[in-house]
Amino acid sequence: MGRKSSCVKPTLVTILTFVALYAFFNTFLTPINPNPLESNLPFSILSSYNSPNPSVKVYLYDLPRKFTYGVVESYLKARDPSVSIPVNDVKYPGNQHSAEWWLFSDLIKEDRYGSSIVRVLDPEDADLFYVPFFSSLSLVANPIRPAAGNVNSDIGSVYSDEEMQQSLMEWLEEQVYWKRNNGWDHVFICQDPNALYKVIDRIKNGILLVSDFGRLTSDQASLVKDVVLPYSHRINSFKGEIGVDGRNSLLFFMGNRYRKEGGKVRDLLFQVLENQEDVIIKHGTQSRESRRMATQGMHSSKFCLHPAGDTPSACRLFDAIVSLCIPVIVSDQIELPFEDAIDYKKIAIFVDSDTAVKPGHLTKMLRKISTEKILQYQQELKEVKRYFEYDDPNGTVNEIWRQVTQKLPLVKLMINRDKRLVRRELTEPDCSCLCSNKTRARPTF
Repeated sequence: MGRKSSCVKPTLVTILTFVALYAFFNTFLTPINPNPLESNLPFSILSSYNSPNPSVKVYLYDLPRKFTYGVVESYLKARDPSVSIPVNDVKYPGNQHSAEWWLFSDLIKEDRYGSSIVRVLDPEDADLFYVPFFSSLSLVANPIRPAAGNVNSDIGSVYSDEEMQQSLMEWLEEQVYWKRNNGWDHVFICQDPNALYKVIDRIKNGILLVSDFGRLTSDQASLVKDVVLPYSHRINSFKGEIGVDGRNSLLFFMGNRYRKEGGKVRDLLFQVLENQEDVIIKHGTQSRESRRMATQGMHSSKFCLHPAGDTPSACRLFDAIVSLCIPVIVSDQIELPFEDAIDYKKIAIFVDSDTAVKPGHLTKMLRKISTEKILQYQQELKEVKRYFEYDDPNGTVNEIWRQVTQKLPLVKLMINRDKRLVRRELTEPDCSCLCSNKTRARPTF
């Protein structure tokens, strides 16, 4: 018996040693198989290691046609009543506010790989609700606007943007998902500064996609809840390489010289710049010939002037960016798109209005900038210009949706907060509002 027991012990030790070594090698030296179909680990465990954050789910409202393609048809007929428009081939007219078309087109396409959002067909699954009214085109399709305070005037068959806005709200306010959360989880695009102006107070809880805050009050829009969009550039992108060869002009500007209160700086800039050497500054309005001249001017200049217009921003800034023409921004209240991703001090020069209109200041300052520094600006412009290309698959549209997804935590916060608060009229914005820039931009030089 004693001899048999002594033989079993070494055998048992050997077996246990092999088991321990097998467990060690499988636990610590075998890589985790990322393919759940080829792994014995539960799929739920693997997915927690390998899956990205789930995309935000967006429901696209199926608005009556008059709010989308119908607006395009009304715009075209307002320009030419005799025009024949194929029902299945409606093309959005190119303009600086075409973001509404790009976002709508993106949501209805089948292949949306790489987007920050997922379109869902069941509203019960949605995190956010997108309202695809072509509000900016509706504004310019409106040939006759009734006098202030006379919204209900009878204008016959003439297209009325005001009536379209009212009709949209009547439709929307009947929707259960609008009423459910008081509009906090709805997304509206109103890129033109006057878009949706009649109903802005009724949609201000939602995420507003705007180009600037120039005509919005602090209780209507904020940097916290809304997204600043770039205008669509109107001129062709510069396809060449960085460099100063061929950029013989120091500074270029072409646009309307006379603007309203916020843009009076333009006339002053004309007065101090129009006779300066190597400076091209021209009065001009939007036209095909003007765009051709602007393309030539921006592609052959080192710096492009961006003064405030009727509102702080304009498409001219984004024309300059895609032209690799260094923007010189003279717009004290400007807000800029995608500032969490773009450091504008690396691609643009900021000059406050009072300093910019001093005779000789701008040109003297710009001539001091070395060729090496100009090339640095151009290289940075080249790196970020995709953010301003709506037709780039990895460009503006994807970036807008990424910005929208970042608003979701705030949306949920406001929905839950709204459920517990007693409704009352406030004399000033409450803590949920963060106003747009009310101070001057810090100059570069």
